[in-house]
Amino acid sequence: MTEAIEARVYGKVQGVWFRKHTKMQADRLGLTGIVRNEPDGSVYVEAEGPEEQIRIFKDWLHQGSPLSRVERVDFRRTGPKGYKSFEIIR
Repeated sequence: MTEAIEARVYGKVQGVWFRKHTKMQADRLGLTGIVRNEPDGSVYVEAEGPEEQIRIFKDWLHQGSPLSRVERVDFRRTGPKGYKSFEIIR
């Protein structure tokens, strides 16, 4: 069953390769979606894929990239948007 989520990640998550590592993790898990930096210093993520892969991805978002320091992650379930790949939005 396909699950889709939106996530907002707070903490030291910009300028620490967070988006690149998020894409690498999503690709490893076979997820599609987007990741982008937000003006408030957070990172926004949309991801969709198999329920178990989404669960693993959500756990990973709490850790983040090696140089990041995640303070909080807010999740919201959404409907699938039909992404074909996982992309970094600049």
